[in-house]
Amino acid sequence: MVLEAGLAGVAKQAEQLRLDGNYYFSKDRYGAAIDAYTEAITLCPNVPIYWTNRALCHLKRNDWTKVEADCRKAIQLDHDSVKGHYLLGLTLLQRNEYAEGIKELEKALNLGRGAKPKGYIVEDIWEELARAKYLLWEQESSKRSWELQSLKEACEAALEEKHVLDISRKEGFLDEASSTHLKQMEALRQVFRKAAEDDTPAEVPDYLCCKITLDIFRDPVITPSGVTYERAVILDHLDKVGKFDPITREPLRESQLVPNLAIKEAVRAYMDKHGWAYKAS
Repeated sequence: MVLEAGLAGVAKQAEQLRLDGNYYFSKDRYGAAIDAYTEAITLCPNVPIYWTNRALCHLKRNDWTKVEADCRKAIQLDHDSVKGHYLLGLTLLQRNEYAEGIKELEKALNLGRGAKPKGYIVEDIWEELARAKYLLWEQESSKRSWELQSLKEACEAALEEKHVLDISRKEGFLDEASSTHLKQMEALRQVFRKAAEDDTPAEVPDYLCCKITLDIFRDPVITPSGVTYERAVILDHLDKVGKFDPITREPLRESQLVPNLAIKEAVRAYMDKHGWAYKAS
């Protein structure tokens, strides 16, 4: 009994230190907040939120090494720590480790959507994830563009050499040789234009966009009427406007919304192929 009371007292003291840390953080006193969270961790080292709260303070001070250390400890304690995966993802992106950073942000996003789909952190995670995927696409697109241009120039040079040889061998048939050369050059350019299409921004297909916001779907859900909406948007409509489908006007409850996995997969496939679309989302 005495032991249990002692442990409860320690936990209560640690929780008060967390609240103190939150107060200091709200006042931008990050050093004082770090001290408070550190004391809480000393008392109760197995509480993940103490580690992620301190990690957020380190982030505010751009101390990314400590952010990573605290986040990894929080994830070790709780594999489903949304904030832990989120802040670790930001740390990896800071080091330009886009692929690993994106994996952590995707974990955070999936966990956040399951816990609180309309929460502010879900929106923050999505924005960082979209930015990271756009930067990764931009990096890879520049490399592809350079490689395509180099290959195109090499092919054009080869065709020019062939044309010179054809002219020397086909005296009296210069018009025919020139016509063939022009056709080959145009065919070559068409091939390279086609190869560059995926990296060229265009209009996103309507079926991949929410009918209310017209933005690309992030977390699509389908209603009994067969209409697909962005989850956060339709939940906001049901909460603030009324319990009905905004397009069909049929009665609608949150429990009737079902994830549209087909559209979600279509969006993922489209954006994996057209990374420029992340900037539009």
